Amino acid sequence: MASYSWLSHHAALMLLLINWREGMHCIELSVDPPGDLAVLDPGHLGYLEITWSPPASLINRAECPKLYQLEYFNTYENSWTVIRTVRRTYTAQFDLMKDVRVRVYTLLSGPCTNGTLVKSTSYIELVQKSPSTGLVGTAVKDFVCVFHNMEYVTCNWGGGPKMPANSQQTLYFWHKELGQTQECPKYTISNGVRSGCNFTGTFFPDFTDINFCVNGSSPEGPLKPTYISLQIQNQVMPATTQKLHLQTGPNAQLEVHWERPAGRVPGNCLEWEVKHNQERPDGKTSTQITKKTILTLPSVHDKQRNCFRVRSRLHKYCVQRSFWSNWSHEICHPEEKQTSAEPRWDMVPLYVYTAVAIIAILVLSLCVWAALKVRSRQVKKLDSHTTFFAKSSALSVAET
Repeated sequence: MASYSWLSHHAALMLLLINWREGMHCIELSVDPPGDLAVLDPGHLGYLEITWSPPASLINRAECPKLYQLEYFNTYENSWTVIRTVRRTYTAQFDLMKDVRVRVYTLLSGPCTNGTLVKSTSYIELVQKSPSTGLVGTAVKDFVCVFHNMEYVTCNWGGGPKMPANSQQTLYFWHKELGQTQECPKYTISNGVRSGCNFTGTFFPDFTDINFCVNGSSPEGPLKPTYISLQIQNQVMPATTQKLHLQTGPNAQLEVHWERPAGRVPGNCLEWEVKHNQERPDGKTSTQITKKTILTLPSVHDKQRNCFRVRSRLHKYCVQRSFWSNWSHEICHPEEKQTSAEPRWDMVPLYVYTAVAIIAILVLSLCVWAALKVRSRQVKKLDSHTTFFAKSSALSVAET
């Protein structure tokens, strides 16, 4: 019995030793990085496809599950993005006017590593230089797209500092629901130059990267292209608030409330900025952010005039960012009384003085002309009387 127990313990120790040696062999297994790393451009304005192949040393090791860690530099966020995937392809958005930097590791697990996740000590890397095309200083500036009240989109841009005369700019766009890139449907012209695009009637999907490229040509050569990627739900500018109301309550309270603008913008996503101006010597102005459509002031003086304006935007719990709407018209309490202003001589336009002077000269000239004409008639009549008297005198002398 003791001999049997000794043999059992000996067999168990041998089995543990074998498993430990196999485990050490698995852990010491060298994991190579992937191969054949490539970045392909299907012509989608920066939406590139990254591909790679498994390590040659692991092609025939089907019992070892392979995982890949992809790292690429996101030039829009100026940081590295890390993705783990079992696939050997991945698509990502890049700014084509900057270098494309990609690297991939191999991760191994399963029986080959005794259940431990092992990462390759090295990686395969690809750095793809940006093309140096286009005249320096001709890339467009201040490219901005606005989703007006979630109804239509407009994009605008400014010309580069060294834009040659007679340049012709062109805008292209693409997103995942389009088979190929498309050109701007209707350009905005400013001083004879394309400065924007009106996308009225064009559909853009929410929460999807929309890629834009503005390039062009000139008599001196091609213009430097500009690439932009954005999501349309982050470009919303709500409509201007049109209906504001003021009313007084008990204890001299003043209540201002307003109505949400009509349209597709969800009301629960709006936040409001209220500007309150008290017209008094110190000219106090305050602003307040609220998600309600009503604001109550605890007490006001009847002799103090309080004026309000509001504007809105989508808050951060619905979108990453948004544009403020234009300010509403101003509403005040008490209302300003309309009084007719008395005319002031110093505010009479110059042309009125000129017209009065011309009329006065004409009237004066007419009066002088009439006076001269009357006098002329009187002189003629006196001359005729004198001549008749002279003739009568001569006749009397002759008869005598």
